[in-house]
Amino acid sequence: MDDSDLLTERFEEHRSRLRAVAYRMLGSVSEADDAVQEAWLRYSRTDTSGVENPGGWLTTVVSRVCLNMLRSREARREDPLEIHVPDPVISHESGTDPEQKALLADSVGLAMLVVLASLAPAERVAFVLHDMFAVPFDEIAPLIERTTAATRQLASRARRRVQSQTTPPEPDLARQREAVDAFFAAAHEGDFEALVAVLDPDVVLRADGGAARARQTVALTGARAVASQAARFSGLSPFARPALINGAAGVVVVVNGNPVSVMAFTVTDGRITTIEVLSDPDRLRRLDLTPLDR
Repeated sequence: MDDSDLLTERFEEHRSRLRAVAYRMLGSVSEADDAVQEAWLRYSRTDTSGVENPGGWLTTVVSRVCLNMLRSREARREDPLEIHVPDPVISHESGTDPEQKALLADSVGLAMLVVLASLAPAERVAFVLHDMFAVPFDEIAPLIERTTAATRQLASRARRRVQSQTTPPEPDLARQREAVDAFFAAAHEGDFEALVAVLDPDVVLRADGGAARARQTVALTGARAVASQAARFSGLSPFARPALINGAAGVVVVVNGNPVSVMAFTVTDGRITTIEVLSDPDRLRRLDLTPLDR
């Protein structure tokens, strides 16, 4: 094995972790892959013979790339309140493949990624690295140009927001699916009260239709408001294909072979607490739906 092959092999040992770090920071599969590729380019062009911890070095590199991407994204954003549903990771209901399991190692659902997207770039980096990947604060601080104490405060503030705006999902996939099936059955039958019954009183629905479907971009709170919205799409219920969305029970609505929407659900104590809907046709076309064909 020559030096080039050895370098590639060492990088590939860490690729899954780097991709998982980048996905949590960016909420985009394609941008996460771009960040990992940039980390590879920097790794391949740098003399790392004196690096004792290649995994830690690479994590820092990919985190710095992600931080720059987040800052650039924030600078471009015209409307900080716009609704954006992150890229979903779609799996067959029978289970995720090994690569997806690595990407979703700690079951990061779309609802959590939505909350992470509301954080300032430095907050997001500090929280993701410390709380999700156990990187010490004194290693994160130089990356975000803060003191260790300030970095700890950023992560703590981010943690409080995540905990206040997300609910722990039901760990049993069968119970999750039962609630999702009840939701679609009630929608299909036009049973408004049954819809309300399967929804948490404080349920949150976020729908991202993109520029092409601006009227489908909405944010609603409350069981009756969400049930009213769901009833409008009752005709799509027969086209809902069960799937795992970020490791949780969800559906992909496919009409005539074309994806119309992806719906991710958070189920807690038998009731649906969040619904994330992606119906942006441009982004739907880029999704990998091959896992559904297994």
